[in-house]
Amino acid sequence: MASTSNPLTLPVLPLDDEVVLPGMVVPLDLNDTDVRAAVEAAQAAARSSGPDGGTKPKVLLVPRVDGTYANTGVLGTVEQVGRLADGDPGALIRGRGRVRIGAGTTGPGAALWVEGVTVEEEVPDPLPGAVAELVKEYKALATNWLKKRGAWQVVDRVQAIDDVSALADNSGYSPFLSTAQKVELLETADPVARLKLATAQLREHLAEQDVAETIAKDVQEGVDKQQREFLLRRQLEAVRKELREINGEQEGEESDDYRARVEAADLPEKVREAALKEVDKLERSSDQSPEGSWIRTWLDTVLELPWNERTEDAYDIQGARSVLDSEHFGLDDVKERITEYLAVRKRRADRGLGVVGGRRGGAVLALVGPPGVGKTSLGESVAHAMGRKFVRVALGGVRDEAEIRGHRRTYVGALPGRIVRAIKEAGSMNPVVLLDEIDKVGSDFRGDPAAALLEVLDPAQNHTFRDHYLEVELDLSDVVFLATANVLESIPEALLDRMELVRLDGYTEDEKVVIARDHLVPRQLDRAGLDKDEVVIGEDALRKLAGEYTREAGVRNLERAVTRVLRKVAAQHELGERELPFTVGEGHLRDLIGRPHHVPESAQDPAERRTAVPGVATGLAVTGAGGDVLFVEASLADPETGAAGLTLTGQLGDVMKESAQIALSFLRSHGAELELPVADLKERGVHIHFPAGAVPKDGPSAGVTMTTALASLLSGRLVRTDVAMTGEVSLTGRVLPIGGVKQKLLAAHRAGITTVIIPKRNEADLDDVPAEVLEKLDVHPVTDVRQVLELALASAEVKVPVAA
Repeated sequence: MASTSNPLTLPVLPLDDEVVLPGMVVPLDLNDTDVRAAVEAAQAAARSSGPDGGTKPKVLLVPRVDGTYANTGVLGTVEQVGRLADGDPGALIRGRGRVRIGAGTTGPGAALWVEGVTVEEEVPDPLPGAVAELVKEYKALATNWLKKRGAWQVVDRVQAIDDVSALADNSGYSPFLSTAQKVELLETADPVARLKLATAQLREHLAEQDVAETIAKDVQEGVDKQQREFLLRRQLEAVRKELREINGEQEGEESDDYRARVEAADLPEKVREAALKEVDKLERSSDQSPEGSWIRTWLDTVLELPWNERTEDAYDIQGARSVLDSEHFGLDDVKERITEYLAVRKRRADRGLGVVGGRRGGAVLALVGPPGVGKTSLGESVAHAMGRKFVRVALGGVRDEAEIRGHRRTYVGALPGRIVRAIKEAGSMNPVVLLDEIDKVGSDFRGDPAAALLEVLDPAQNHTFRDHYLEVELDLSDVVFLATANVLESIPEALLDRMELVRLDGYTEDEKVVIARDHLVPRQLDRAGLDKDEVVIGEDALRKLAGEYTREAGVRNLERAVTRVLRKVAAQHELGERELPFTVGEGHLRDLIGRPHHVPESAQDPAERRTAVPGVATGLAVTGAGGDVLFVEASLADPETGAAGLTLTGQLGDVMKESAQIALSFLRSHGAELELPVADLKERGVHIHFPAGAVPKDGPSAGVTMTTALASLLSGRLVRTDVAMTGEVSLTGRVLPIGGVKQKLLAAHRAGITTVIIPKRNEADLDDVPAEVLEKLDVHPVTDVRQVLELALASAEVKVPVAA
């Protein structure tokens, strides 16, 4: 606490950019006019106060910062007047206590006189615990700082100070405090608050000092390391020189080694010129230059690339086809395309047409199909059949253009792109490069990798491909690129235009059985630690696994099911529950892996089928996983409670919503002709739902299915269970063509459908459907919705009341 009392009238001794706190003793130069005037005025006042002159002259020490006086000063007594160390006249003044400055007044001499009030400070005795801890902390910090400066003689004096006010004012001697910080200490009247402030200032200075010492230490260590490294390198050079002289070798440098390697390498002419330019730069750069390491890395990359290395293609066309057939069943389109490619390559080689216009005979194929049909594994088989090296480049999730084209060499840690790295990894300029999951390539602020692939996959441009890191032309025209994708729509149109499209639409049930028998079961027997004679899975069991335990376009889940069967048999044998050898039949599957998950509608009880009530029709659709069966449900609202209009549910896209509107409009306008109660469509609300509501659906091919479901609802006639349909419907009732006929018919076959209705203009697409599937399906090409209703709706004799 602090209080004021004892008014005083004192001459002002201004201190420019300097602060004196109570308890400090400072020498002042009397050559300063203001200092001399104040001291002389104080001496005159002291003589006039008593004839014996026993009273010491008193002055008011006031900080003056930028011409502005502080509000608080220090009462100082002139202890001695004499000569300073340099011989100039001076005065020794001791600070006694704080004085709150008041108004100016008159006094003897040329000094400025002011009125002031002394500030009396009160500190509780004994000190509270918090204050005592503060005193202890300040003394510890001050001792630490004084020891670092080597001022051991001052440490004992600071430790002997017990007064809180005196301890806080002692920080006025600290040279690291700025004038503003000292003024703040001077104007803080409360001793405890002043000690807190002084402690904070000292703590902050010590922290800054520790950081500065750490930085200085790190810098010194770095300098020492550089000096040591420089010395060791010079010693190493001297040792190497002595060794060369002993062995009679000529003096050479690392750059000479690179020059010899470039000249000895079999590089294209332009690449050689670029490499020699970089060697020249390396010779001119110093050992400490970071550019030297960049040049060495670039030269190493260029020298490791197989610029003129090529593998000889296997021109045994029949042998190549046999390799493809032995490793993959089905997939005739891809096999025929590779066979055609090899046949053309053979004829070109026979006629000396290997290089035409700087371009070689590469190929760019896009394998598009659902997951699990063998797109990725097919790439390795193609390389095997052609006798080429195989490299796989995974593009799924790549969002940086530099992943394809490489980074500029100006960046730290720059690397060539994945295409150049694939060529380097293959060790030849004509490998088979599989660009896996090209439809999963994304784009963001780092660029569009799909755009960078435009040059790579263009046969007219890729013979002069330039990687950002290499900055020299790389000939990719002899590379066979195989790009795989699940969804065609995700590939940019410009990129798709550069590739030859080959569709893999999935396997039939018979093909799955053959694949499982010849490929999946032998592989999983080996992985399960079983011999082929110990466990045999019969064809009836494989057919049931493919038809009822899995329903997919590919064979991944089928392989997992086979794995589960073999794993279960192996475990039962180890537990002593089953003897080997063992043949797995159709009847054993339920005990081994549980009940089937996909029972065909035709195999269910008639009362449990989805089409057992009017208003439900079976459609066909194409998804990213191949073809699938899609059910459409329709209902009419109660005329008393439901509002008129059309309600659509099931996450439908805009095109599918428009198809529903078209179907409803067609039935309203042609209801009388079809003998349907169209009045219900005007007075009652219509609700159309597509189950699996969490899956987004879109497209026009469900038009005939929705029309059939509504007609079934209005007529009360059931839709035949064995019938599925697809096609776009127009306002006049025409059935328009759609896409994905092969995938849809394969899905219908998997689901146990026997009758399929397709648009008449899609009849040509039936040529792509496997013959064994067409034999089991009754396909009806139609041109009008009336034909669809005639085929799909059950006979009128079997009537069911219309569901509300």
